[in-house]
Amino acid sequence: MANFAEKIFKYRSYTPLPFLLLMVIFQKATLPSLLIGFGLILFGEFFRLWGVSYAGSETRTTNSVGGTYLVVSGPYGYLRNPLYLGNMLIYFGVGIMSFALFPFLQLIALFFFYWQYIVIIREEETFLKGKFGESFEHYLRNVPKLIPALPKYQNPGIEQPALNRAAGLRSEKRTLQAILIIVILILIRFILS
Repeated sequence: MANFAEKIFKYRSYTPLPFLLLMVIFQKATLPSLLIGFGLILFGEFFRLWGVSYAGSETRTTNSVGGTYLVVSGPYGYLRNPLYLGNMLIYFGVGIMSFALFPFLQLIALFFFYWQYIVIIREEETFLKGKFGESFEHYLRNVPKLIPALPKYQNPGIEQPALNRAAGLRSEKRTLQAILIIVILILIRFILS
């Protein structure tokens, strides 16, 4: 199972491509779907940017699971996987925006990415348990996986990286470019239809 999870982790940046292609090709956007979908995309990117502003560019690795810090600050105090929640919101937002094959394509994409991230999360959590031991176990018991919850988890005994918004923006450059391209493609198809 670990080998399968490693492959899913390694190629996770490419798995959205078939869904995004179908969403552009079969788009049936309406003004409300464009606005609601774009709002979901922005909300998802908010979680991603907030997360990478704490976790840094280590979130971009594809070779193997790893991490210098057990990050529990920022969004990680509310949920363990803010980047994966952000990704799912972005993909779902693109699906709503395009209104392609609605609601089937959106639901299939949502379930696929949920499954993909559960596989990846298990792999990452195995690594984190091995590296951070009881600190991670305590965090695991107190912070939900993908749905934010209150109150915010705090553990001042765990060394944390500093918030670095500039580094977060640099790290998100590819994601922001991809979002811009897909939104422009959907808008072009909407205008021409």
